[in-house]
Amino acid sequence: SIANRISYYCNFNGPSLALDTMCSSSLTAIHLACQSLQRGGCAVAIAGGVNVSVHPNKYLMLAQGKFISGKGRCESFGEGGEGYVPGEGVGAVLLKPLAQAKADGDHIYGVIKATAINHGGKTNGYTVPNPNAQAKVIEQALRESGIDARAVSYIEAHGTGTSLGDPIEIAGLSKAFRNWTQDTQFCAIGSAKSNIGHCESAAGIAGVTKVLLQLKHQQLVPSLHSSVLNPNIDFEGTPFVVQQALAPWPRPMVEVNGVKREGPRIAGISSFGAGGANAHVVIEEYVAPVAPQVTNGPALIVLSARHDDRLREQVQQLLHAITSDTDIALADLAYTLQVGREAMEERLGLVVSSLDELREKLSAYLSGDIAIDELYRGQVKRNKDVLATLSDEDMATIVEAWVAKGKYGKLLDLWVKGLAFDWQRLYGAHRPRRISLPTYPFARER
Repeated sequence: SIANRISYYCNFNGPSLALDTMCSSSLTAIHLACQSLQRGGCAVAIAGGVNVSVHPNKYLMLAQGKFISGKGRCESFGEGGEGYVPGEGVGAVLLKPLAQAKADGDHIYGVIKATAINHGGKTNGYTVPNPNAQAKVIEQALRESGIDARAVSYIEAHGTGTSLGDPIEIAGLSKAFRNWTQDTQFCAIGSAKSNIGHCESAAGIAGVTKVLLQLKHQQLVPSLHSSVLNPNIDFEGTPFVVQQALAPWPRPMVEVNGVKREGPRIAGISSFGAGGANAHVVIEEYVAPVAPQVTNGPALIVLSARHDDRLREQVQQLLHAITSDTDIALADLAYTLQVGREAMEERLGLVVSSLDELREKLSAYLSGDIAIDELYRGQVKRNKDVLATLSDEDMATIVEAWVAKGKYGKLLDLWVKGLAFDWQRLYGAHRPRRISLPTYPFARER
């Protein structure tokens, strides 16, 4: 009943499904969510997977069946891979049509170009994969996306690190790619299982998350435990190169009508369920158009948390983010904190005119200096009486006058005491965009 509990709690009204296709479950969930979006069954979808190992009998069964690695690590495409290591995890993605995401000003991590699922039918054994079926599901996804396999520059493989499964997977991938090109050694390949183990029903969403992070940072991360490659795989005769070091992820040069042009970063993600249920997803990077910078005077930075120590952690996270990424637009940062975060009990507000000023004020606050010009600190419960003395109509009139006159300090002074304010009123037709910023720093308490 887990899907129904989530839909009940969040008041979702679209299709509510829990799926089990073994290790391909979370990619299958994404596949069905995409279909539902395309057919109008829902406007927005949350899809993902969760995997927990709650009883030692699971490990006993895996050991007796010789499925588990005796070394305690997943050696994806490495020499001596003898089994897999179960991993625990949970992950989800929020999906919506690209046009709608653009219209809503969402932060877009990647674009799903196509998804496909199939089954391998009967093979030489229940645990023996079918390379032809794996090739077909990859080929189907590529054909539906209209993408030439030569333009794919990374594959997040299933890569369980088994002596039987890995060579079969490379055979299936190679067969699919050969429908487009005979070129070799042009596409990087790796598996998150070498880092975190095989998350089984959450394996697909783990691979998607890894790809999206690689797109965000424009880097390819190494697939671990593969310094010596599996001798049963002739990688030199395939389109694939195992990613063994951290490296930039360059955009591929693609030939169109005899002319070479730079193409987008495109990745394929495979997830193959025990028993033969296969899934493949093709994801392309999203290149956001350069938007004109919105500058409506000084920026209002708002931060909040449940407790004081979590608020300080919020400040530290934000300071680190703006120190490590100097390309952040101040207006986008302020807008994201205003409309993309829940306002909690402990609140901090600042009026700043530049990122440098924001850095200075955040650093001063962390050092214990609260007598900072245009820095406001408050706690909602302690100030309920202050706001209760004014009626909603009076409050609205006063706030409107402050905004019109640019008296933002007075607005923040009331906000940190508990004022509910619609931040969209600060902006006209051209609003800043929401960007990726640090999320809530949960207390690591049991």
